[in-house]
Amino acid sequence: MKTTRYIITLLFSALLLASVTAYSKLPAAEEIVLGDFSEIRDGLPKGWKELDFPRKPRHTEYRVEKDGENFCVKAVSVEAASALYRELGNMDEDLTKYPVLSWSWKVEGVLKNGNEALKEGDDYAARVYVTFEYEPAKATYFERIKRRLARAAFGMEPPGNAINYIWANKLKKDASVPNPYTETVMMVAVESGEELVGRWVREERDIYEDYRRLFKSAPPKITGIVLMTDTDNTKEKAVAYYSGIVLKKRAD
Repeated sequence: MKTTRYIITLLFSALLLASVTAYSKLPAAEEIVLGDFSEIRDGLPKGWKELDFPRKPRHTEYRVEKDGENFCVKAVSVEAASALYRELGNMDEDLTKYPVLSWSWKVEGVLKNGNEALKEGDDYAARVYVTFEYEPAKATYFERIKRRLARAAFGMEPPGNAINYIWANKLKKDASVPNPYTETVMMVAVESGEELVGRWVREERDIYEDYRRLFKSAPPKITGIVLMTDTDNTKEKAVAYYSGIVLKKRAD
């Protein structure tokens, strides 16, 4: 089970590299819109894909809804796990220009049995992943072994580090810890607990500086942005909403 969960984490990130959408020429704008969710294609937000994990019989349901004048993705998870992801490419040269990730989210509750420090508690009502390109020269021996196992199991090349911005269950706001399955994924509690449950909250994170702080080096290329609401470990139910996902410049 532990190995399966670790490989799922790698596979989840690996699929972001399978078919990269190029952003070689970014607009000279203050922000790059990655998800306003106003357009639907094949039942999903335009530009986004659904990722179902192997050996997970139940999948989180993601659908586009309208909340007032704004479009959003509603996620409903009942003892389930799956994700929505948007592939990015050629972002390494532009991360210093657009280093801030901004989004809005809302949850209907946190998970009672969720615990950021335990594998069996690694579920969240809402989380936003940022995944980065793999840097083999910086990988440890054990990381390389684990990557070979994942590559052999799924026939894909997993990426490198990831930052996982979470609506935490127990972790204090602004705290960060390694994911209980792998230290290549760092968990950052952007919100925590039930104080803001039921309310839209706008977030901004400087992913360039977060990466430097969490991994002690400059970040490589971004490979993808992921939305995920999951309850497969805790066997609970979670409902969350995501909206207005953009990369933007730092404020002057």
